[in-house]
Amino acid sequence: MARQIKNKPEVLAPGGTLEKLKTAILYGADACYIGGEAYGLRSRAGNFDYPEMKEAVEFAHEHNAKIYVAANMVTHEGDEKGAGEFFRTIRDIGVDAVLISDPALMDICVTEAPGLPIHLSTQASATNYETLNFWKEEGLERVVLAREVSIEEIKEMREKVDVEIEAFIHGAMCISYSGRCVLSNHMTNRDANRGGCAQSCRWKYGLFEQELPGLTTAVGKGEEGIEEAFSMSAVDLAMIEHIPDIVEAGVNSLKIEGRMKSIHYVATVANVYRAAVDSYCADPDNYEFKQEWLDELWKVAQRELATGFFYKTPSEDEQLFGPRRKIPQYAFVGQVLDYDPATQIATIQQRNNFGVGDTVEFFGPGMRHFQQKIELLKDEDGNDIDRAPHAMMICQTKVEQPVQRFDMIRKQKKDRSRNRQKNEA
Repeated sequence: MARQIKNKPEVLAPGGTLEKLKTAILYGADACYIGGEAYGLRSRAGNFDYPEMKEAVEFAHEHNAKIYVAANMVTHEGDEKGAGEFFRTIRDIGVDAVLISDPALMDICVTEAPGLPIHLSTQASATNYETLNFWKEEGLERVVLAREVSIEEIKEMREKVDVEIEAFIHGAMCISYSGRCVLSNHMTNRDANRGGCAQSCRWKYGLFEQELPGLTTAVGKGEEGIEEAFSMSAVDLAMIEHIPDIVEAGVNSLKIEGRMKSIHYVATVANVYRAAVDSYCADPDNYEFKQEWLDELWKVAQRELATGFFYKTPSEDEQLFGPRRKIPQYAFVGQVLDYDPATQIATIQQRNNFGVGDTVEFFGPGMRHFQQKIELLKDEDGNDIDRAPHAMMICQTKVEQPVQRFDMIRKQKKDRSRNRQKNEA
């Protein structure tokens, strides 16, 4: 009889808005983490008010999924005001857990909202089993590890402490240790640890070396042809090729970063990790990695992909330093609203300009996808049109294979770099 994984980890996706949250769950997420209107670290994300939280919880629970609320800011004097009412309200709404890093907020939550489970946020920098044991004794049921933890360290934690472990397995990395950075504060007066990070490390900088005589331009414009001489911007994390390692290490929740990313990103990444986790846990001894999973992730990648700290300390190879790999760019152009199998006509809500003659890819939950050329396009009134240029317009097209409501459509963007180079010449 084939071995199966008993403690199958959850796929935890970002829920930046109600639309993104519902998309993530429909595309395979077991849980979503969201932010409220206060106490979180993403002030510019589509944070949820109480009615939206209620709708999110109801939708998630209808689909056997969970909702976690991030309240993980580093509180300054006065930031804690209203926290008790906040925690009581989200508990009564039915939120499954709250993520906190500040002990003061934890104390308020325990006192004012008993019964609301607390997860330790990654902002608390949990990096060893003694730390996990401390928080378990304090009553926390789960610890979200710092991104700087290795696979071997996770194995030791699992052997010595019986507490749930959550780890980031995909998405943006921070150049500073566990997000503890003051660049944004210094350069823009936006506090990274209170939700206002301006991502100053992602900006482009020119590096000058005064000791070299005659050098008047930024290093990197010279003979080697390096486009950027120095960058603090880390590449993105992707553990899709190492699902067996992360599962066997005993991680309970596989966390995807990206509350500010698009529904195209959320759908694609949740879809891929759902497929990989299901495949490994169903039959680990005969598991085979599928190249199509990695190919899918590249369709929403914005930067190079690497394994972070899981196997080694990242070097300059894990930063956007030097010549970059050219990443194909895909545009999310539409979402299926309805499909008539008798006529093979799909009703689509447009999200980006597309039209007759374009080759597009339809994809949906369960890694369903196919490509076809748009041969027929009609507007909402049934009139023939060449293109769908208006945002959110309703149109219809004939599809070569069956599709479902909430399936998505994307197309590869044209490479305009050659045209740009010609113009510059």
